[in-house]
Amino acid sequence: MTDPAPHVPSSPADSARRKNARGSWLLVLVVALGAGMAVFLISTGLRIVHEADLQELHPADAIVVFGAAEYAGRPSPVLRARLDHAYDLYAQHLAPVVITTGGAAEDPKFSEGGVGRDYLIHRGIPESDLIAETQGSDTAQSAARVGVILRTNGMHSALAVSDEYHVFRIRKLLEHEGFQVYVAPRQNSRPQGSWRRFVAVLRESASYLLWKLHIT
Repeated sequence: MTDPAPHVPSSPADSARRKNARGSWLLVLVVALGAGMAVFLISTGLRIVHEADLQELHPADAIVVFGAAEYAGRPSPVLRARLDHAYDLYAQHLAPVVITTGGAAEDPKFSEGGVGRDYLIHRGIPESDLIAETQGSDTAQSAARVGVILRTNGMHSALAVSDEYHVFRIRKLLEHEGFQVYVAPRQNSRPQGSWRRFVAVLRESASYLLWKLHIT
């Protein structure tokens, strides 16, 4: 029986080479992930800009208005503009029902969805043709709750109303819920200035990426 070969300790040079190799692989991985994320954000941004130009005036089971800020029971200018656009679509008989969305902010007495519903009632839409989603705290939650409303009422399609850079993500969220989605963003709703538009598109792209990672 032969004696086992004696253990030869690694030299400082060998340890350094192994550390450098691990560091190189880690750097390659980080660069690859960064490049992949950049490609995803750029391609998504281009799709967001493309969808912003759409106005798909197609009949649907419901018009869905995504919420924005409200002030003590009154819609903000942004929310009012979305609601007015939804009213015009309803007046064109593109859908028999309007769904307003959005939960409460600091004042629990009012929700974006409830304020939107009340505003459209005052504009002349019968209360029986309005449904308010009042619990969603963000776009993704509102889309999920709208999905429940649509399924409960036997609906299969939606015409989504929001701002121009917002409708791409809304379409994807509602399609994930299993519905045919058309988009009709309120016009002239892009931020003023190239830098603000870039930031808005990047924010929407990043939000979409985070949602994709969440559902994966």
